[in-house]
Amino acid sequence: MTKMISNFRLTLLFFVLLLPISVSAQRDPPVAQFELKSALLGRPINYRILYPVEYHSAGKQEKRFPVLYLLHGLTGQSSNWIDRTGIALYTTHFDLFIVMVEGGNGWYTDSATVPTDKYESYILRELIPDVEKRFRVSQVRGGRAVAGLSMGGYGAFKYGLKYPEKFALVASMSGALDVASWTEKELTAPGAIRDSVMQTFGPANAPTRAANDILKLVREVPAERLASLPYFYLDCGTEDFLFKNSRDFAGLLVERKIPHEYRQLPGSHNWQYWDRQIKEILKLTAQRLAPPK
Repeated sequence: MTKMISNFRLTLLFFVLLLPISVSAQRDPPVAQFELKSALLGRPINYRILYPVEYHSAGKQEKRFPVLYLLHGLTGQSSNWIDRTGIALYTTHFDLFIVMVEGGNGWYTDSATVPTDKYESYILRELIPDVEKRFRVSQVRGGRAVAGLSMGGYGAFKYGLKYPEKFALVASMSGALDVASWTEKELTAPGAIRDSVMQTFGPANAPTRAANDILKLVREVPAERLASLPYFYLDCGTEDFLFKNSRDFAGLLVERKIPHEYRQLPGSHNWQYWDRQIKEILKLTAQRLAPPK
């Protein structure tokens, strides 16, 4: 009898210890994947989302949520955010709807050489409307942000400069911000970087180079349009090979008096750094995006 009571107590203790884990797991926002049949890309393409904790809560069925679009880096994919960072946990502290975008190796740009690689047009003309149709997210500039790492940082900043009416905040971590000026002479090593740059932006003298050079875009923003630009956030690790790139871009923002925040921090071009900084992106996004009414 004593042994049975002891076993019962051990079993009860086991379930009590499991309870906090189960409750915590239930609080994690669910991750879901959706397919969009893109006419511009000529193929189906997936994107992933993280629902806000309260999205399915009783009494919240009419609420719309601020939305953050995340752009992965070169050779990456949308699942990297879930697999390589703690974003699924971090978002439980913020009332944000997260969309993780697939961008291939296309620099979130309409390719100069491949007619079906229209990633920029796909995101602006198909993905965002699809998300706003399927989900209760903000449909106004003040509730919309875009952020990315490396290649994605370039894409986020380009969208902020070209489509300021779409986004209230654009953010870059370790951004390859001057990629459109990289020439074949500089890209001496064969591989994904060289191939993607030449395929996306064309030869060094192609008009598509200047059209996608975001440093040039910053310099040429008319004075009367500066006030309409989104808020820019950028950071980079001091050991990152793109560190000077981000620092120079921040200098341009200062020169043009464009509202921004720039951080240079210990770190390199890796997921340890991005996992740390994505928390800062989420915090800033929650602060700067107005909850839709």
